[in-house]
Amino acid sequence: MRRRDFLTLLGGVAALAWPLAAKAQQQAMPVIGYLSVGSPEPMANRLAAFRNGLGDMGFVEGRNLAIEYRWAENDFSRLPDLAADLVRRRVGVIAALGSTPAALAVKTATSTIPIVFAHGGDPVENGLVASLNRPGGNVTGVTDMSNELLPKLLGLLQGLVPPAARLGVLVNPNSPLTVSMITAAQAAASSVGRSLEELTASSNGEIDAAFASLTQRRIDALVVAPDLLFSNRVSQIAILATHYRMPVGYWTREYPQVGGLMSYGANVIDRDRQAAIYVGRILKGEKPADLPIMRPTKFELVINLHTAKLLGITVPSSVLAIADEVLE
Repeated sequence: MRRRDFLTLLGGVAALAWPLAAKAQQQAMPVIGYLSVGSPEPMANRLAAFRNGLGDMGFVEGRNLAIEYRWAENDFSRLPDLAADLVRRRVGVIAALGSTPAALAVKTATSTIPIVFAHGGDPVENGLVASLNRPGGNVTGVTDMSNELLPKLLGLLQGLVPPAARLGVLVNPNSPLTVSMITAAQAAASSVGRSLEELTASSNGEIDAAFASLTQRRIDALVVAPDLLFSNRVSQIAILATHYRMPVGYWTREYPQVGGLMSYGANVIDRDRQAAIYVGRILKGEKPADLPIMRPTKFELVINLHTAKLLGITVPSSVLAIADEVLE
């Protein structure tokens, strides 16, 4: 065989081999699932943090990692089907972020695919893991314990309003954590001789109606309970609070950043980044059972001083002194 013919043949073999190699490489790319109760747009910052956490572990979407997204669009009833769809897809890890129901739906759907959650509930109490230090099974993740901070948030809000103020708490009645949160909040209010009025909302219209009823129900200050439903409506709730001139306390800094009065809690952006780091560690061979549940070591108080002035509230110097951030 002449050299020219040999080189031509070799080139043809290489041309055939390249698509096969590329296909094999594509098939080898790990695929993870991402399940959220919410919608993509309101969760953009948290999704960016999740991708950043994956990047910290060397995984970049579209380059060496594929992500299958499933969004429930605030319809909890869709979670079981979405979780089952990810299981059928045989993804390597499923990240169930933002709510306990999402994590429970995935745990019900599979006992073998690793699951990483990120939410504010107690994962032991909710039946997700056996213990915080030794999760066991196929589930691990991050909790910011925001549900346990509701009494603290209520206490901080009380310090900004007159002693005779009547307090309210806005909750999502569809959340499995509502009863425990209300019980804790009522106990905190009773300890300082205050009554606590419960308001419920599970949709945009019901949130509007809840705020419209504040005057009739003679509520002077409100706490919004931790819930992904409300996280998807940060701007709506902050605008309603300003419209009705209502002092409102929240659990995440996302609210004061768009005009809410104050917040106290862990950084949920960092929480989702930490969850992604666990996903990366599992992709690299670690087991969920060996990864203890991560909890925040720092909680931040954020005050929007401009909003306080609009509401005619003078924030005590003692509160300003302990604030982690004061927005002018």
